[in-house]
Amino acid sequence: MVKVYEIDGVRPVVHPTSYVHPTAVLIGDVIVGPRCYIGPLASLRGDFGRLILEEGANVQDCCVMHGFEDGETVIEADGHIGHGAVLHGCRVGRNAMVGMNAVVMDGAVVGAESIVAAMSFVKAGMVIPPRSMAMGTPARVMRALTDDDVEWKSFGTRQYHQLTTRSLATMREVEAYTEVEPNRPAFDFSATGGHAPKK
Repeated sequence: MVKVYEIDGVRPVVHPTSYVHPTAVLIGDVIVGPRCYIGPLASLRGDFGRLILEEGANVQDCCVMHGFEDGETVIEADGHIGHGAVLHGCRVGRNAMVGMNAVVMDGAVVGAESIVAAMSFVKAGMVIPPRSMAMGTPARVMRALTDDDVEWKSFGTRQYHQLTTRSLATMREVEAYTEVEPNRPAFDFSATGGHAPKK
């Protein structure tokens, strides 16, 4: 059972085509659009400002979304938020990626199809132009992204679209086996188009 909490009469909204892991927590003014994925132990606290995930966005394990009163924290369509990232009062543009353990602060904008590198700190109010690579603490724009860079990012997001479908269809809580079963199957990712494009 997903942990969803109403506060001050405001209740989260989750589109039925989205998957929210049962250990994730959604509080208050959270709007999850179609085909989104929210991973284990993610915390989306809409107890001050509104949190919005547009279609196809993913928020992975241990991420935090929060914001200030009267503001919004938005992940636009196909936005991709890596494990452990923190978003606070910011906007992540269409098909952009925030890497693992990165922090994006209030009023910052990550432009469409941009990438914030893992462990980066995007300071309040920073605007990262579309199709840019930003990295560092504080983050700086290092270069423009190529078509190959954007396709590499998009491939990963398509895998999360498929994970949403897989999770809705087959994920369930079970007891662990006590030993490895004979002929244990491996995941078959051939339907995803094989391996990620080379960087």
